[in-house]
Amino acid sequence: MLSNELLEILRCPSCVQSSDGNLELTKGSWLVCKEDNCGRKYPIKKDIPVMLIEEGDKWVNVKVSELPLPPPVE
Repeated sequence: MLSNELLEILRCPSCVQSSDGNLELTKGSWLVCKEDNCGRKYPIKKDIPVMLIEEGDKWVNVKVSELPLPPPVE
């Protein structure tokens, strides 16, 4: 589980360049960007958030309700 302190400082690496890039912990295993035009979702694998833009891009078109639990480990 991620600490609240870490959750407060993590930002969407794509959006933080032009906006706040705030993330929301969803389903206990995903960080979802709250910016209107983003839609990136970053998995948390083995308690480590995978904060690569390319990883977030993989999940842009997946609805939050359809995100797999646990996130797939490749």
